[in-house]
Amino acid sequence: MDRRPGLSARLKLALSYAGFLAVAGALLLAVVWGYLLRYVPDNPQGLLGVSPNRYLLVRTFLPAAAWAMAFLLVFGLVGGWLLAGRMLAPLTQIRDAARRAGEGSLSHRIRMKGRQDEFRELSDAFDSMLQKLESHVAEQRRFAANASHELRTPLAISRALLDVAREDPTRDRDELVERLQAVNTRAIDLTEALLLLSRGDTGTFARESVDLSLLAEEAAETLLPLAERRRITLDVTGGAARTSGSAELLLRMVTNLVQNAVVHNVPTGGTVTVHTGTEGAMSVLRVENTGRRLPPDLVPTLTEPFQRGAERVRTDDEHAGVGLGLAIVQSVVRAHDGSLDLAPRPAGGLLVTVRLPGAP
Repeated sequence: MDRRPGLSARLKLALSYAGFLAVAGALLLAVVWGYLLRYVPDNPQGLLGVSPNRYLLVRTFLPAAAWAMAFLLVFGLVGGWLLAGRMLAPLTQIRDAARRAGEGSLSHRIRMKGRQDEFRELSDAFDSMLQKLESHVAEQRRFAANASHELRTPLAISRALLDVAREDPTRDRDELVERLQAVNTRAIDLTEALLLLSRGDTGTFARESVDLSLLAEEAAETLLPLAERRRITLDVTGGAARTSGSAELLLRMVTNLVQNAVVHNVPTGGTVTVHTGTEGAMSVLRVENTGRRLPPDLVPTLTEPFQRGAERVRTDDEHAGVGLGLAIVQSVVRAHDGSLDLAPRPAGGLLVTVRLPGAP
């Protein structure tokens, strides 16, 4: 932003210090004049005939007072300039760090030394902001790179299939159409998932009262045929859990959690339990499933985009997904001011807990 040049903060503080000293000196001189010199007689004999009169004291006092005022003014300017420079030195470090961040260098940190004060608090807050911003930018770059790769894959497959069909006209056309349809469906699913993830991150949606228990029943009903084909028992328990948000996004969140629990399960005889309820002022949704034991270092990465959990069990590749299921869940939870906790079960599988602010 273009601004007109003005006085620096250091000069303003120096002038303020000098002005304060000058005003204090002037008040002191006024007190001396008002409560001392006014009681000195103005006659040739002075006080009791032995002291100087008011005229002589005034002639002696005024030059000394003028020199004292000049000294206070100069001392205030010089001392105020030095003191303001020392006080504002931390702001110089913060300014330089802000300029470097504006030029794209987010890895720089101030790390201001010294005891805790307002400037150190500002410095720590600025460092924390840079760290979060750097992490967010890196995450967005990884996301863009992964999204580009994932979108390129079905397009490359489609192109290869079309090239094969063009070079070999005798190839079975029905098989080619079926494979193209499968690739195109996957590309559409990926695009819709990316749009939903972006919508959840922006938080631009209308809010209404939503009961998580009803969404859990709807998601379970939708995914029941999939669970039956895999011989997995799907149960929905608990009571009402009302929250405020987008019914569409919250339904997608619950559906993703239940679908992940069904897909990443034991080959046969597994279970998926969906429980809803309240804990204080929070509405809680828990999705628990059986499965293989998960390494502790794998669980925190499951919510990252395009992380498909290679070490988690799938009974087939029909519902392998695009690696955005739990990423969308985390985005929706964050947009609704909630929290998402993932914990591996000791016997195998995963326990996912979603806490959202309750609604009356």
